[in-house]
Amino acid sequence: MATQAAPTMTMAASEPVVDWDALAARARLARRTKAAVLYAFLIAVSLPIIVPYFWLVTIAFAAKTGVAETAVLWRSMAVVVPAVVGFWIAAALAQSRRQLWIGFAAVAVIAVFAFALLVGPDLHLGNFIFLWEPDFASVVRSRVGEVRGAVQFPNVWHAFGNSILIAGTQTAIVVTVASLAAYYLSRFQFPGRSSMLRSLLVLHAFPVLTLIVPMFLMLYWIGLLDTLSGVILVLVAFELPFAIFIMKGFFDAVPWDIEMSALTDGASRRQAFVSVVLPQVRNGILAVAVFTFIRGWEEYIFVFTFLIRNSNWTMSLYMYWVRDDVMGVDYGVVSAVGVFYLVPSLVLYMAAQRYLMQMSIGGVKG
Repeated sequence: MATQAAPTMTMAASEPVVDWDALAARARLARRTKAAVLYAFLIAVSLPIIVPYFWLVTIAFAAKTGVAETAVLWRSMAVVVPAVVGFWIAAALAQSRRQLWIGFAAVAVIAVFAFALLVGPDLHLGNFIFLWEPDFASVVRSRVGEVRGAVQFPNVWHAFGNSILIAGTQTAIVVTVASLAAYYLSRFQFPGRSSMLRSLLVLHAFPVLTLIVPMFLMLYWIGLLDTLSGVILVLVAFELPFAIFIMKGFFDAVPWDIEMSALTDGASRRQAFVSVVLPQVRNGILAVAVFTFIRGWEEYIFVFTFLIRNSNWTMSLYMYWVRDDVMGVDYGVVSAVGVFYLVPSLVLYMAAQRYLMQMSIGGVKG
């Protein structure tokens, strides 16, 4: 028996000893190293976007002498940069979701306290004078004297209402027409269907600014020049092709069996479209609506060209003339108008963020 057991003992003695603890430690180190590199990359590409917006807000609430006070900006950066790094370290070291939120909360509390201590005394609302003073430009100019060729500004709430009207009406028309057209292109076969699909991409491929002169003449001859309706008509015409193409992709991904089941159960084609198909493409409709609204909200070239009277100004024109008329006089007011201009887009994005993150190219979420 001793003679038979000897080879087994020799083979066991020759096998290398695996240090599982060392392997686990190396795996954890590699995972943390990759996470650190990833976070560093994300921070590096995010800072060029975050810092200008952060400085915009800081100048809007902190500028007192009409110019951007760099000391305040650097003090605010002395808070923000360590806070971002702190969030990064907390995310890298957290072993559970509870530790992650505790780390984030600790960093946020320290950052808020430091910001209140270093920047808080310089914050004020004086630069937002345009919100409650109808003739705010005269007040601003009185600080440095009359500006030659100054523009008489309309009430900012009037410009805000015009922008809401243009962006909202354009969004409603584009979403409605694009949904109906995309459903028809997705579900029905008819002569010229392929050519129409190709033309949608071709129409979106050319720079729309090349058509600004013909559009100007067309609006003039049909009597819509210097009207909000004319701008809405132009924006809808340029936004529809791409919206139809996007929505067609969502309708294509909705299985025909779902719609057929509704028709078999006695629903009409309209009822099946409204009650069965449209809910499946809800994320696509929401995405098209959000991006179309933002496109109309930030439109500048067409409103600058087609709107002449200041009673038809939108927020983009108001922002332009504040910069052009008051620039060099009060950077704080210019930044404050910029912050006010950003609010609707920010609110819209925050409200739709959850649905946009779930969006996939297709009507049925996997």
